Amino acid sequence: MTDSDVKPPAPFEQLGGVDGVRALVDRFYDLMDLEPEFAELRALHPTSLAGSRDKFAWFLTGWLGGPDLYIERFGHPRLRARHLPFPIGVQVRDQWLACMGLAMAEIGEAGGFTADMQERLMISFANTADHMRNRHG
Repeated sequence: MTDSDVKPPAPFEQLGGVDGVRALVDRFYDLMDLEPEFAELRALHPTSLAGSRDKFAWFLTGWLGGPDLYIERFGHPRLRARHLPFPIGVQVRDQWLACMGLAMAEIGEAGGFTADMQERLMISFANTADHMRNRHG
């Protein structure tokens, strides 16, 4: 086996496993809950964010290459179908992306969020977030 045959670790491992993913999810929801610029996004969530935090952490763990914790509990994520009841337009999408970008930047390299990792994840997050849109505006 040569160096070129060795697969780099999955983002899940690079970000510190379950604890690293949970740190990102918690910072994301803390920012969403506290910062006025994310008010429209926050309004789409229940008063208590505990369930949202757990579900997103379970989903993101598998999405980043770790164990499929969400699928084990709920089956296929069906992201678009699960988000259809919520009015998601450009503004909400952009708030979600800005909040996630800020969470990754605040955790920073110490948590595995190198500039390259942030850029790669933001591209993937942007594609997914845009797919969640169900409103034109």
